[in-house]
Amino acid sequence: MDNNNNGGFSYTYSAKDQDEIRRIREKYAPRTEKEDKMERLRRLDASVSKKAQAVSLVIGVIGTLILGFGMSLAMTELYAALGMTAGAAMAVGIPIGLVGIILVALAYPAYTFVTRRERERIAPEVLRLTEELMK
Repeated sequence: MDNNNNGGFSYTYSAKDQDEIRRIREKYAPRTEKEDKMERLRRLDASVSKKAQAVSLVIGVIGTLILGFGMSLAMTELYAALGMTAGAAMAVGIPIGLVGIILVALAYPAYTFVTRRERERIAPEVLRLTEELMK
């Protein structure tokens, strides 16, 4: 902060502050057509992984819950609360746990499948936008 001859003050901002000021200004400045296309391209690219992550997380969480229920049934006294015998609970809990393990194991293949399918779906739009932006 400097004191000017006319009695006012002059402020200088650090590089960090300048960068923040620039980012805030960009939010309010009118966008050009190229920036809009680039933003659309980024959104399309991000939408592929977001959808795949959501699907795989849902499958993984459901599988984990099923696995936990099967383990609880086989290894704790939960069978008594359900009105089962220990042997029956073990015989039912193990297959339920195996179903949970299978679902957890399918989470990653589901991620790759959804990613591949979504990329194929949006490929024409991405290629069109990249052609326009590269000109």
